[in-house]
Amino acid sequence: MIEVKGVTKIYGKKDNEFKALSDVSFTIPDGASVAILGKSGSGKSTLMHVMSGLDKPQTGQVIIDGNDILRLKTKEVDKFRSRKMSFIFQSFFVQGNESCYNNVSLPLEIADVSISRRRVRVEAALKAVELIDKKKSRARDLSGGQKQRLAVARAIVNSPKILFADEPTGNLDSVTGGVIENLLFNYHRKFKVTLILVTHDPELSERCDIQIHIKDGVIDSIKRKKK
Repeated sequence: MIEVKGVTKIYGKKDNEFKALSDVSFTIPDGASVAILGKSGSGKSTLMHVMSGLDKPQTGQVIIDGNDILRLKTKEVDKFRSRKMSFIFQSFFVQGNESCYNNVSLPLEIADVSISRRRVRVEAALKAVELIDKKKSRARDLSGGQKQRLAVARAIVNSPKILFADEPTGNLDSVTGGVIENLLFNYHRKFKVTLILVTHDPELSERCDIQIHIKDGVIDSIKRKKK
């Protein structure tokens, strides 16, 4: 379970102060799919960064599996994140000059996974996104949709319990975006991971168990699908 309690995040000081999040609280059960919805500047990406420990708020708690990650030291939260979480971003962030294999292998190298185990897991991740035939290709030679599929493979290779995706289809056409959406939701269902999507797309959000609408840094509404 993820518990967000009384989170307030402020950027700037005095006259330049901007409150990105104001006393935000909610809970997410394990294995849920969640859409964080809002217009540009609403605070949805800031909320994702705080929930994952990438950013620290002025006040509040983010409790995951009983641990308040905001109280952990930098190295501790980095280790926690590497074991529990993965990220997919709108802009792909793949290493263009590296092969697809090396791009996907990177999280495993950071986690000190042995070369033999690494190979098995990288190839499984590439097969899952239908890029095994591009294993030796450089990432820069892929299409936009292929780059995002590569980013998905890199995100799932370390078997995360929580998968964050920030506008994962924002740079893609509707058909390619649909492929990425299906990959994410299929992975979510198959492995019962918690999937947290930051989006302004109402159709994408309708596929999620929980919809958290945020407006001007405040939770506007939370809708949960009836089981």
